[in-house]
Order: sequence, then C-alpha cells, then structure tokens
Amino acid sequence: MDFDFSHEPGKKILKRNLVADGCPLVSIITPFYNSGKYFEQTYNSVMNQTFPWFEWIIVDDGSTQKESLDLLEKLSCQDARIKVYHKENGGVAAARNDGILKSTTEIIVPLDSDDLLAPTFLEVTYWALYFNPEYSWAYTDSVGFQDQEYLWRKNFDVRTLKKENFLVLTAAIRKKDILEAGLFDTSEKFAYEDWELWLQLLAQGKKPVRVPIYGFWYRRMDGGVSDTVKKDSGAKERAMALVEERAQKVPDDIKAKEYPYATPLNTYAPIRESAWAENKVVFQRKTKIQVMLLIPWMVMGGADAFNLDVVRKLDPDKYEVSILTTVHGEQTWRQRFEEYAADILELPTFLNVEKYPEFISYFIKSREIDIIFLTNSYYGYYIVPWLRAQFPNTAIVDYVHMEEWYWRSGGFARTSGALEGITEKTFVCNNQTRNILIHKFHRSPETVETLYIGVNKDKYDESKYTRGAVRKEYKIAETRPIVLFPCRIHPQKRPFLMLEIAKRIRKEMPEIAFLVVGDGPQLEELKNKTKELNLSKNVYFAGRQNEMQPYYKDSDVTLICSLKEGLALTAYESCSMGTPVITSDVGGQGELIDESVGAVIPLMQEESDSLDLREFPQEEVERYAEAIKTILSDREGYIKKCANCRRKVEEQFSTDVMIEKLQNEFTSLLCEPERIAKRKRTAEDMQRYVALISDRVVTYHEIENVEALYRQGYTTESKNELFRIANSKWGNRLIRLAFKLRLNKLFR
Repeated sequence: MDFDFSHEPGKKILKRNLVADGCPLVSIITPFYNSGKYFEQTYNSVMNQTFPWFEWIIVDDGSTQKESLDLLEKLSCQDARIKVYHKENGGVAAARNDGILKSTTEIIVPLDSDDLLAPTFLEVTYWALYFNPEYSWAYTDSVGFQDQEYLWRKNFDVRTLKKENFLVLTAAIRKKDILEAGLFDTSEKFAYEDWELWLQLLAQGKKPVRVPIYGFWYRRMDGGVSDTVKKDSGAKERAMALVEERAQKVPDDIKAKEYPYATPLNTYAPIRESAWAENKVVFQRKTKIQVMLLIPWMVMGGADAFNLDVVRKLDPDKYEVSILTTVHGEQTWRQRFEEYAADILELPTFLNVEKYPEFISYFIKSREIDIIFLTNSYYGYYIVPWLRAQFPNTAIVDYVHMEEWYWRSGGFARTSGALEGITEKTFVCNNQTRNILIHKFHRSPETVETLYIGVNKDKYDESKYTRGAVRKEYKIAETRPIVLFPCRIHPQKRPFLMLEIAKRIRKEMPEIAFLVVGDGPQLEELKNKTKELNLSKNVYFAGRQNEMQPYYKDSDVTLICSLKEGLALTAYESCSMGTPVITSDVGGQGELIDESVGAVIPLMQEESDSLDLREFPQEEVERYAEAIKTILSDREGYIKKCANCRRKVEEQFSTDVMIEKLQNEFTSLLCEPERIAKRKRTAEDMQRYVALISDRVVTYHEIENVEALYRQGYTTESKNELFRIANSKWGNRLIRLAFKLRLNKLFR
C-alpha cells in the first residue's frame, strides 16, 4: 500500500459550517502543558471532525509558557464546545482523570495535545460502540509520523498485550467502564498508564472493537514521555511492575471484535431505519447540494478513476460529496479521495452488514443528502429500493460501466435494469451498454444516457513530459518500439493473449518491447509464463504506477486486448497523450478508437464462457500483430494518428464535458417540479411493498456474511461455522455460491 505521510490531518481548517452546539455525544479529553508548538494542528483536526456532537475538555496542567496559554485562550474562544480548566501540575494521568470527571457524555476519547485525529475518527468509533453495546472501547489503526514514520496495524491478541503494548492511548471508551477501572493510574508520574488501563479493563472482562482504518496519527518525537521512561531504569522498572501486576489478572481467552466481521448465519436480523432525528443535522446552514457516492471501494482502476473525477471536478462552490464504501479492501486510493472529500466511511470497517441500512439512513438524515450516486456497489443496488421508499426527497442515479455476461448474467447492468422506475437516471459509459440496458434489460430509453468517462486533458498532455525517462529506467533503446500494456493483470484483460501477440510479432520485429504496467492476481503467473516462452528480453514489468503519463510518452502504441471493457480509461489516457491505441472490439471501445487513432480488432472468443482461457484463435493473434506492424511501419500515417488522438479527446472525450453533463442532470433532478413529484409518488407506491423490499435486503445480508466468513477463514471460530454450514442439508449450495462470488470478485 502506498501511503503519503505528508497527508497529516489538521494542516488546515475545513470550513464546512458544521454545527457547534447541541447535546454532545462524545467527550474529548486533552491534557495541556506548554503545548503551543503543535496544538493548533491538533485543534484543526478536532474541528474537522465529521461527527460534530462532541465536547472538548482541555485541562491545563500548570503551563508556564505565556505563548502557549495565549494560544489556548485564543483557540478555545472560537468554539463553544471547548471547555478549558486550569490546575496545578500533576502529570498527564491526573489531568486526564480530572477531565473525565468533568465530562458530560458517556463516551470518552483521550487525545494528547500534539496528536491528530483523522476526520472520521469520532464518527466511526462512536457508531462502532453504538452497534456493539457489550464492548467497552473502540480503537483504530494508527500512523506514526514526524521523527518516526510507520503504519501501525495489528490484530488484537490478549497474550501479546500482556507482554507489550500494541495499543495507542486514543480510543473511544465508555465512561462507566473507565470509572469502574479506577481511571488512569496516578501513582507514578512517568508510567505506562494507558497500557495499565487496557489491562485493567480486560481484567474486568471488558473487550474492545478494532476498526481497521488509519484513524489516529501519533506524533513520534525523540525525548517524549515514553523515551523518558525507557531511559530512566528506575522509572521503567516501576512502570513494568505495575503492568505485570495488572497483566496477571487478565484471562488469556478474551477476544476483540475485529472488522470486517461476519455475523453467524441464519440469523436474518430485520432491517431497521435509523431513529436519528430529522432535524439533528451536521450543518448549521446547508449551503451546498449534498451528493452521497455509494461505491464498492477506492482502489486503482478505471471505474475508480471515474469516481475520483466526479469527486474532484464537481463544482466545490455548489456541491459537497460524501463517500460510503461497501466492500472491504486495502482502499489504496483513499488518500486521493480525501483531498476532495472529508466524509469517507468504509462501512465494512465498523459495521456488521445487517447494520448498514440503519447507518446509511442516519447518514442521509444527518447530511440532508440530496442525491445518491450509485456505481458498481452490488450491495448498493440491493438497498436502493428500500432507500427510495424511505427518502422521497432524495434523487437516486447510477452509473454502469459495462455489462458482464460471465458475472451474474450481466453484472451491474442487470441489477440496474431491474431498478426501472426506482433510479431516476442511469448513466452508461458507452452506447453499446445503453442499448443492452434498453433492449435486454427493458429500461425506458429516456432513463438511460451515455456519459463518456473522459480524461483530464490538462493532466494527460504529452507536451508537459520529456521523452526518455521510462526507456532509461528499463534500459530500452530509443530505436526499439514499445507497446504499452497498462491494466490490472487478471483474466478480463487477457494478459496471456498479450504474450502470444508478443511472441508472434517478435518473429518480424525482434527488437520490439512490451511494457506491462499494473498488478493483479495473475501478475506472478504472467511473469513465469514470460520466462517459459523466452520473452524476458521483450516483455518488461513495471508493476503498478501512480503516474502513467511518462509511460504513455515513451510508448509508441497502447495495446488493449481485453475480453470485456466498458470504455477503457487507458484508451482515453493514451489518446490524450497522443499515443495510438490498438484495442479489441468490446464494449464501447469502437466509439473512441477507430482507424484515425489506431485499430479495432474483432473479438474472436465468446465472452460468456471464455474467461481465463489460455488458448486464443490464431487469426485474432495475427490481426493484433499485423495492426501493430502496420501502424509502426507507416511513419507519416503514425504522426497523423498521434495528432488525431489528442484532437478527438479535446473535442468529445474530456472530463470537462462529462462533468458539465452530470451537473446539468443534477440540476434538473432537483429543480424540475415534475421529477420531484414523480420520485415522491414512487416512494409512496413502494411503501406498500416495504416489507418485501426489506426482506430482499435481509436475504442479501446472508450472502455478504458467507463471503465475510471466507475472508475470515483463518480464524478457528469462522472455520467451525463453515464446517457447520457444509454439514447442513443446504450447506453445500451456499459453499459453492460463496466460492463463485469470491472468485468473481477477484476477476472483475
């Protein structure tokens, strides 16, 4: 996972006009002692919280620096939620205890005056505790920054915790449990008081919830309190004696609840709407159109690049975008989305799947969501009918990137087609998919519109890059032509066909180079096959790259030989960079690529039953090889194609065109009386079937839990559950279903 440590929370204050009064639900407790150097960034990170119902109790522990006290006074006067108390110096543990006793809520969040909270920290930990009343505290993974940089992600293990403290101080803790544990230990000024607290809670049978996001940023400074304890042998000995005393009382069998979590099967918990008050909203005054993006994840890919462009390019003066994700994963692009959206909630990291509806309904109410924009979330398609019934004033639109006959009989196109009359507009990325939705899945033509994804023509501009950097890195001579193969390495992209094409064209162009950029489940197998075919001097592997422009710049042709595409982002990018494209004739590829900018090769395999076949029609291989040879050998024609590529993007396929159309549709949805009245009528009609709609969602929860059990397959508890299912009379069918779903998720 690429992680940018410079993306520290609180570098600036987010001016979102959030509420700053009302009844608090969380108490942040901060000891303050001469903390002026870093406190303003901590202040910003607290003020930027997406969950504004908190009080912040700051206990000045006898500060002596006037500038620190002046800063504290200045910042505390800017927000009514901040309460400052002064006391004689007694150490951080005593200051925390004083703040806890003065707090008015049932949830305590200790936060040191130089550490930082990610914007959603309070929100995810509050709801993790809300939905798990039998657990005592909720914590996230953490980021070490400043003098030491690291990502801290550890599974909870009580035996390890008895020997070493892998938990950080900052967590959401139930106040009643802290009080029962006796607060923080003040017997030693320099001690491991947070470690002692966790052990004391565990000794009393109280358990934590782990939320696997990087929600807390721990400022690591040489010479801090922990270093003082380590260097002072006497202090360390006394501190460890207290820890060992507590550890002896902790049972070895205590387990945390760690997300993503699978609920035991056959429970069928009823779907619930949040009881959150309609008037308890995050904004003092709503000034922007609120768009909720419901997506599977935030990872590298064409669909995800489209999502990022929507978040990035919607007019920030008019729109604010929130993001809910429904599939657990590494979320490698989360930091990219965070540059443009503060409200990013990864649902599988703090909720059981059966709690999604309650949380989503809370979210819609608290943000006063105007538009739900759904794309590629299978869970999202199942819950949308229920959301339509519950929220008659909220517009619902979706975006379909392609139909996939080898996956769920059409993939997202099929589920979108089934929502005729529920979603108000479906956008598709090419005309072929539009025709399939209309003719195969019976959507009304006026409800489906082609909206080309487009490309940022200013970012993908070859004139801004110097040729040669990539060739130098991989030692590919300027005289050798390069065929770029940029994609996720999995069966849909037919990477092994690329090898057959390379093997064939090498016979006539022995110096040709194929440059593979991307990663995926078949990357290692592809590398091994390259060696087996003796192609190592012709096929180079660059891995996943965040910046593709230098690769397009140094390549002569881009190859897309996929079994399935909607309209590939790599085709847009390559054309924008002036690099001709040779593509399979799938999806909407022919709507962008033609003879003026490259070549389109007929698909000679059946999509529905050819996923991951390793034998390819020789005629198809020959056609690709001939197209590459023809384009590269005609110098005058090649120059014209390069110019045509750029011109075509500027005129028809830029993200500017895409965003303008999308914003026009949003305006129409929210302003035209006829469309407003129609969705209210639809919501009223669906209320008559809300029990059936709810049962449909509940049934889908069971499928999600089967998949979650497979993701947790290494744990004894989930293995036992799977064996129980396998031995039941209906178990084998579910197991087969889960395997199929899991494999299909890898391949899409």
